[in-house]
Amino acid sequence: MPDTVAPVLGDRWSQRDAYDAYMGRWSRRVAPLFVRWLTPPAGRRWVDVGCGTGALSGAVLTAAAPTEVTGVDSSAAFVTAAADRVSDPRARFRVGDAAALPLPDDGFDVAVSGLALNFVAEPPRAVAEMARVTAPGGTVAAYVWDYSDGMEMLRYFWTAAATIDPTAPDELGRFAAVCRPDPLRTLWTGAGLTGVTVDAVSIPTTFTGFDDFWTPFLGGQGPAPGFVAHLEPGDRNRLRDLLRSRLPVAPDGTIRLTARAWTVRGVVS
Repeated sequence: MPDTVAPVLGDRWSQRDAYDAYMGRWSRRVAPLFVRWLTPPAGRRWVDVGCGTGALSGAVLTAAAPTEVTGVDSSAAFVTAAADRVSDPRARFRVGDAAALPLPDDGFDVAVSGLALNFVAEPPRAVAEMARVTAPGGTVAAYVWDYSDGMEMLRYFWTAAATIDPTAPDELGRFAAVCRPDPLRTLWTGAGLTGVTVDAVSIPTTFTGFDDFWTPFLGGQGPAPGFVAHLEPGDRNRLRDLLRSRLPVAPDGTIRLTARAWTVRGVVS
């Protein structure tokens, strides 16, 4: 049976079901680890920039005992999805641009962003905006996938894709300018933040079988699925079969890989 491929959606991240199948299920596992890494005190006002479908906002509400959480995302569909998913009365979600947050100065104690900075057109402006809306002494923090080395599912995908099409646009290299420790540290210090710390957090990404690995790449949501959608059916089948032959399959049929994210935090002076 031929694969059913969704239309190309690129980086717009507007379809919540496609996003959840492709990357959302892993982002929900990183968020609680990130909040635990921050070790925030209770009773703080939080803003979640690039909130997506609400994974990080939900983790903050569960683990950090905030007084309020405001989620902001440029995708109206994601804002709606977050509001549907996170029903806590302390949370509110709104549409907004990370580089021009529709929020007042010094309105929050903690500004966070999860897996979004590399998709912002001007990351320095976004970090500066996070610092602007955070009160002096507050924390600005984020995490991004380690696309260059730490996302095994994407490393397998793009290595195989380059075999099928040597001109394949490897997102691992594309995001290296943001998704590495030194660039993250530079972004934070460039925004005037102090006490900057960069660390790593890893999670297992276990797929129940090859179909569980491959099907999310057919959803059209994000760079890799967008690449798949542009392939001719014959090349798409070649890519699928090449991946099937290269992935490490356990005796029980599962595929056990690892995903790593870089975390960064600093204090508003």
